[in-house]
Amino acid sequence: SCTQSTSMFCAANHSKKPLLAAERRPLALKLQRRIEGPLARDARIVADRAARGWAAAARSASLSAFLHEPGARVGAYRQAFLELSLRAEALRFGEFHLKSGRTSPYFFNAGQFNTGAALAGLADCYAEALLESGVGFDMLFGPAYKGIPLATALAVALAKRGRDVPVAFNRKEAKTHGEGGTLIGAPLTGRVLIVDDVITAGTAVLESVEIMRAAGGTPCGVLIALDRQERGAEGQRSAAAEASAALGVPVVAVARLDDLFMFVADRPELALHRERLLAYRSQYGSTDG
Repeated sequence: SCTQSTSMFCAANHSKKPLLAAERRPLALKLQRRIEGPLARDARIVADRAARGWAAAARSASLSAFLHEPGARVGAYRQAFLELSLRAEALRFGEFHLKSGRTSPYFFNAGQFNTGAALAGLADCYAEALLESGVGFDMLFGPAYKGIPLATALAVALAKRGRDVPVAFNRKEAKTHGEGGTLIGAPLTGRVLIVDDVITAGTAVLESVEIMRAAGGTPCGVLIALDRQERGAEGQRSAAAEASAALGVPVVAVARLDDLFMFVADRPELALHRERLLAYRSQYGSTDG
């Protein structure tokens, strides 16, 4: 709940001359906004969002202020990410036939984050997940193709948080004219963080590691949007866990299937999908989840 607070001076004026107080209030607010600066502005944003709730906050063009809201629970970016995914139709429920041959009750497609506002919100969620993980990195690398806008948008989100890092990405085919080669952007040096949407077979991640090692960089981790927490190609571990073990680096996800369960459970309009999600997890779930 949210209650409105009024200063003693305003309360006294309001009780004596309510209409006069109402007339003066807009001018007072304008003056207050000019004097208070960004901290007071942030406080008003927090109060506003507390009243409107999670859904409205997740629809805003930029989630950075919301994600730093005082008192917000740990992992708030996961909730915001799933809200954004649903709104952008990047997260869909139904019956989807995957490349693995499995039929999934949900599907995630990061390509649906196809506007500036959607990408800005997604990048804020990536940035929060990365900073919370504690993974050390010197630069970002986005594998072609979806990793390219993801890594670029993340670099912008990190710069807004005071961390300006280089970013690079690759081409699928080598360019034979102009600057040539397969790499674009900053030189691959130091600790390189791979930024992508999901890990399925891990092929793109392994290719990225080969590229960066050949260029002199050292892989330090992988950052993805969603960990499906289902068995990979080998054994009972998830594709993310298999990639992490093969590369010897951590795989950080903005959200996991566990988060999706809670997200669905909190929304009556999505409740009908919960049983199908549980059945899918029972059949294909990884042991490391």
